Amino acid sequence: MSTNKAALIRYKTIDNCLRQTHRKWTLEDLIDRVSDALYEFEGIHNGVSKRTIQSDIQVMRSNKLGYNAPIIVLKRKYYTYEDPAYSISNSPLTHNDMEKMKEAVDILKHLNGFAHFEEMSDMIVRLEHNMAKQANDAATSIQLESNSLLKGLNWITPIHQAIRERIPLLISYKSFKSKQATESVYYPYLLKEYRNRWFVITKPKKGRILVTLALDRILDIQEMAKTGFVPYEGVSFDRYYADTIGVTKSERDRGQRVTLEVDARTAPYVETKPLHASQVVVNRREDGKIIIRLDVVLNFELEREILGFGESVQVLSPRLLRNRLASRLRRAYNNYSSDDTKNNAQTTDPPPNV
Repeated sequence: MSTNKAALIRYKTIDNCLRQTHRKWTLEDLIDRVSDALYEFEGIHNGVSKRTIQSDIQVMRSNKLGYNAPIIVLKRKYYTYEDPAYSISNSPLTHNDMEKMKEAVDILKHLNGFAHFEEMSDMIVRLEHNMAKQANDAATSIQLESNSLLKGLNWITPIHQAIRERIPLLISYKSFKSKQATESVYYPYLLKEYRNRWFVITKPKKGRILVTLALDRILDIQEMAKTGFVPYEGVSFDRYYADTIGVTKSERDRGQRVTLEVDARTAPYVETKPLHASQVVVNRREDGKIIIRLDVVLNFELEREILGFGESVQVLSPRLLRNRLASRLRRAYNNYSSDDTKNNAQTTDPPPNV
């Protein structure tokens, strides 16, 4: 293992500690946490010295790596960031960092030709795109979907680390329906992304069923003692979500057969971009319409996916889903059913020819 790699692990670990303002960090605490991280990621048993951590803090404070970290010592004992919002993760990449990233991408490109790595094309394009932005390349050759206003991305790293290290988390959470935030201890099991929004699948300490938390609704996270962690013992999450569009699912939900009629104009889009991996065409009609079948859980994301096609897709079965969408469409129609709207109603334009 190179020295640079070990140093990077130490810097990131110290950074993660100092970002947790709920507790006070002594030098000994930082030494213990860094030693755990080195053992976790690299299998190093002999820990790290006091002098090394002191040197790391000085490097982080300096401009040597471009961090200029505002690390201060309170009461001559406790280390923290003077700016609670600071993180070395927000620092711009150095020229040396960029060169190493390019080398890594070149290796990924080479592996992309092998069968086991054939799904890396999207990741490689995204890495190259982000490196081009960091280097301020003038020409733009690709645009990727992104949302600069998206909240909660800062929780991905600490939650991912907690999942890997099996650390319970005290999470302050405020759902869209709640007037006030609540604090509870959760055991984190899985980070899941859906449409640029991130979620963590957990089990509450005072509960028996899995709970899905949106990262953009998390207000604060505090690590608890590792000894209290309760591991997940259910089926693999690949199987758990195999019959699900999105993230909304309980352990009792099971996939159901959903049959949809798609008009001739929209059929090519649905066939080239299936709504779910289980999608199959069960009938092709002479007028160009197709009948497709999905085996999925009946959830909010499925409804939103179907409603997004408007009048182009009709639910044939199950009746429960058909009636539910019919009710939602009636309420939507009432929003536009004023006299002016009725008198000026026009046919919806066809989708662009792409």
